[in-house]
Amino acid sequence: MPRYFFHITHERTEIDREGEDLPDKHAAWKEATVTAGQMLQGLDGKLTPARDWRMEVADEFQNTLFVLKIQAEKPK
Repeated sequence: MPRYFFHITHERTEIDREGEDLPDKHAAWKEATVTAGQMLQGLDGKLTPARDWRMEVADEFQNTLFVLKIQAEKPK
């Protein structure tokens, strides 16, 4: 089974060195969206303008497959 990695950037970059075995890239997408939702909820108000949140999903060869990005900005 292929291994997928979920790298997070928010204030600093956290590289996923362990990864997760999943059947395919569709399962990796589902895992990314579910996990991203849980992580964003866990920020508990710490997402502020100019501090974007990003998850990069990579395959076992570190090819980027998907990027989920929440961009926080203050209206002008």
